Amino acid sequence: MAILVTGGAGFIGSHTCVELLNEGYEVVVLDNLSNSCEESLVRVQELTGKTLKFVKGDILDRDILNQIFETEEIESVIHFAGLKAVGESVSIPWEYYNNNITGTLVLVDVMKQHGCKNIIFSSSATVYGDPAQIPITEECPKGQCTNPYGWTKSMLEQMLMDIQKADNEWNVILLRYFNPIGAHKSGRIGENPNGIPNNLMPYVTQVAVGKLECLGIFGNDYDTPDGTGVRDYIHVVDLARGHVAALKKIDENPELCIYNLGTGHGYSVLDIVKNFEAANGIKIPYVIKNRRPGDIATCYCDPQKAKEEMGWVAQYDIKDMCEDAWRWQSNNPNGYEK
Repeated sequence: MAILVTGGAGFIGSHTCVELLNEGYEVVVLDNLSNSCEESLVRVQELTGKTLKFVKGDILDRDILNQIFETEEIESVIHFAGLKAVGESVSIPWEYYNNNITGTLVLVDVMKQHGCKNIIFSSSATVYGDPAQIPITEECPKGQCTNPYGWTKSMLEQMLMDIQKADNEWNVILLRYFNPIGAHKSGRIGENPNGIPNNLMPYVTQVAVGKLECLGIFGNDYDTPDGTGVRDYIHVVDLARGHVAALKKIDENPELCIYNLGTGHGYSVLDIVKNFEAANGIKIPYVIKNRRPGDIATCYCDPQKAKEEMGWVAQYDIKDMCEDAWRWQSNNPNGYEK
């Protein structure tokens, strides 16, 4: 029996494939490579000494999905595939709703037709909007999302919950990620954004490697200790291991589970800059810019439920995250380009 990993060539997907292969799972990856690179999967196999099956294709393509389920014994699906840039989603909302929502509905329909009713969904802390409480527990009500990307995550959570409620043969695990950073210790796989990075750490590392001139920090007048936004940063390997823990949870037929995956610690933007400088001995120039619309002051979680129900706890600290992110970037200044 195999695990289908949609979007498995991406940042979180590739690290999850490493952990799955190391745990002895058979892995089939479906990825259209629109924001990823097949080289990441070559390196995943080198790192593990194991092979996976790669299918280039799209979750909107019903024929490709049917072909996978007809030729492979798929036991569960880990669903990463989706467009994910917050700013871009504001500019091209139709593309985000079509790809993320329609694509997931096609995927789930094909799963149902082939008797596969186990799905782990890559969700996000964005579903909490401006959170009603800090730290955020899973009991915290979902809020008003501030962009189409966030709404696709929130809507898909609701759709999957409704599908599970109507048919309790489904096992649905919703993993609400906080802010994944870092990279594999080997420096062989890591975050490889197209164009100018949308996220903080790859921007910092590209400044450090000389690809970008300086870091722009959006707002220093928030109600936080140093005025910059506070977030819960989690090492991508810890996040990947959270998916392995979720797969083991599915063996218990849990029906519906929701988990926050974070460290439970909040770090400001300036904390990240200072920790990166201290860990790697590199100065990061930055400029303060105006706040971005929709950004919130503070967002970090209480990860206790994942510990109690899945035995999952984040192992890596902020120093590890900064060192590993830099090892990846310095070894691969142009990402996966040869």
